[in-house]
Amino acid sequence: MRTDAIPRLSNEDKRTLGLSSFGGALEFYDFVIYVFYAKIISDLFFPSTLSPFWAMLNTYGIFAAGYFFRPLGGLVMAHFGDLVGRKRLFSLSILLMALPTLLIGLMPTYASIGYAAPLLLLLMRIVQGIAIGGEIPAAWTFVSEHVPEKRIGFANGLLTAGLSLGILLGALVSLWISLQFTNAEIHDWAWRLPFIAGGIFGLIALYLRSYLKETPVFKAMQARKELSKDTPIKQVLAKHKTSIAIGMVFTWFLTGCVVVLILAMPNLLTGAFGFERANAFKMQSAAIIMQMLGCIIAGLCADRFGAGKVMLIGSAGVAIVATIFYHSLGYASSTSIFLMYMLLGLFSGTVGMVSCSMVKMFPAQIRFSGISFSYNVAYAIAGGLTLPLVQWLSLYSNIGAMYYIWVVCLVSFLTALIFKQKFESK
Repeated sequence: MRTDAIPRLSNEDKRTLGLSSFGGALEFYDFVIYVFYAKIISDLFFPSTLSPFWAMLNTYGIFAAGYFFRPLGGLVMAHFGDLVGRKRLFSLSILLMALPTLLIGLMPTYASIGYAAPLLLLLMRIVQGIAIGGEIPAAWTFVSEHVPEKRIGFANGLLTAGLSLGILLGALVSLWISLQFTNAEIHDWAWRLPFIAGGIFGLIALYLRSYLKETPVFKAMQARKELSKDTPIKQVLAKHKTSIAIGMVFTWFLTGCVVVLILAMPNLLTGAFGFERANAFKMQSAAIIMQMLGCIIAGLCADRFGAGKVMLIGSAGVAIVATIFYHSLGYASSTSIFLMYMLLGLFSGTVGMVSCSMVKMFPAQIRFSGISFSYNVAYAIAGGLTLPLVQWLSLYSNIGAMYYIWVVCLVSFLTALIFKQKFESK
């Protein structure tokens, strides 16, 4: 146990954390709002002759394209972030996210322009993928280099909670839309409102980030001329293979907790188990709030006991609670299911320590590139394949997603043992 006194955050630290978390929430909202309207998009952007299964699979495929292009954006932005500064790339990423989101809200559908509609949608998702690939590693690096070392866990937990807040905003907006408009109105035009709002919010967040300052760690390296003289990613690949592997597995755990347990849950509840759409979004919103709380609790615990121990307990907890939750669907009362889903959300807050572990594994000179490569390559693979794979598993079982979560949690638990021994054994 770490018994050293944990320092207080300065007013500058609090301001940086607040603006970074708020901006990250708005940008993540822009990225995930797509999945809340996946069914409507599948109806509007693909031919009506396609079966519902294949239309939804194509829609998820376009959603996955955003993940596949994350490494490109992440590596390019991280390269310059390690060489010219964190702040500039931190602002660029949000601009590349806001504009495509706004354009999706204004875009004509298949009925108007035929196959050009899904192609344009694919292009917008690619640009969004490039943007989010730079945004999240930049945010983790940015806040970690602003706060005292013994508050890195809390800072990353709070920032990741901000990303979950972006999902919550998407859920609340979707809930509001479902309550204010009829299904016909939503299908006709109201589905556009969340995208248009997201684009506008993103531009506001871009303005707010102009008040942030470059990190003290980067400025100190710059002053001492300690910036990487070689291509940062080459150093990462040559000297930090174990850190890359651990970071990729932890990122896989993060995708499972976010994509399967949060983002895709309303579609499962309404499709396979007959929940009303509004009730599904209420349950999802409560689970996201619990996930945000879990991120912050995990961060506080990591500062005292280490991120490895938090990852061990969290991955085991997610597996156990997910088993009970999925088996209760279709059998237990709505209240019991609601409470179990909230508990699952709380344990899934362990994802707040994924970034904390990666910050500790990579040295400052190549930190941005190390985090970006590990996170984005893993997310491109796991995040891009998760929804299609879960959709395929659903052909064999309504709770096929549970088996996916089991595997993810087991691998994460074993990797946390390695991380704890290698990076926290001192």
